[in-house]
Amino acid sequence: MRRILAAAGALSLSVLALTACSTGSSSVASCTRDLPASSALDLVQVGDTAVGTRPDISLTAPVHVGSTSVADRIVGEGEAVTSDTQDVVFDLTVIDGSSGTTVAASGYTGDLSQVYPVDSWQETFPGLVDALDCATEGSRIVMALGPDDVAADTRSRFGIGEDASTVVVLDLQKVYLAAADGADQFNDRAGMPSVVRAPDGRPGIVVPDGDAPDELAVETLKRGDGEVVTGDVPVRVHYTGVTWDDHEVFESTWGSGAQSVDLSTMIPGFADALRGATVGSQILAVIPPDQAYGDAGQGAIPGGATLVFVIDVLGLDAPA
Repeated sequence: MRRILAAAGALSLSVLALTACSTGSSSVASCTRDLPASSALDLVQVGDTAVGTRPDISLTAPVHVGSTSVADRIVGEGEAVTSDTQDVVFDLTVIDGSSGTTVAASGYTGDLSQVYPVDSWQETFPGLVDALDCATEGSRIVMALGPDDVAADTRSRFGIGEDASTVVVLDLQKVYLAAADGADQFNDRAGMPSVVRAPDGRPGIVVPDGDAPDELAVETLKRGDGEVVTGDVPVRVHYTGVTWDDHEVFESTWGSGAQSVDLSTMIPGFADALRGATVGSQILAVIPPDQAYGDAGQGAIPGGATLVFVIDVLGLDAPA
């Protein structure tokens, strides 16, 4: 039987680590980019360079807006930003809209290792976070941010006036998946845990009452069509882990942010479960003690524990 349960039909189950969330799927098709436009953006001239290379930017007159206005000068065809917690890589240039002076800029070096969740900018540039909603990888985005769309201390640090607008030109170079988005797979192995998903894709794990498998058991719940995990470069994942006997969650990245993992540093069963998986896949792994933490245990994990992981493969990181 298929062990991926519809959340509505599983509400009576004892579901571990599942909380509702309003964010949706990570597919571009499910995300509509609704841009708050303004004629003020016509005053921002941006050179026609490739995304990821430093563009020439000039203002033909001072730019003033009351709230965030956005225009995509180049529209990429990659993954869409569908969640504020999604990890991204971008370069940007920040300009004082009143004077036309560049007050900050990233390096435009092509380095894709500087990965941050979108909402890490919320305290400094809240308007930027809003402007990235449904933006796609490979896009060049011009935004004019009103005084309330940039934190007061950020404007002060950059010497931007209290009532001035801020112009940002942002090259969105990489967007990681928010959750596994692959095709559901049929699995019929008896005695395996079941998985339910919240609207944002985060899993809950239902462990059966029977004995755990004696050997590593791995199932692909969703199969993505992205790059293959080889272990040569780090892989960015969401995961939830529970103990088979206690049904207790001992670790989860959901709520704290996706993690970049080097397979060579992970317990053998976790690494073996991921090796050969494709980006966009969701993996269920039941890991016996001899491929986890053995008789000693670790932290909240007791000795001799069989572990259950649900792992979402979100993307491959740039080589270190």
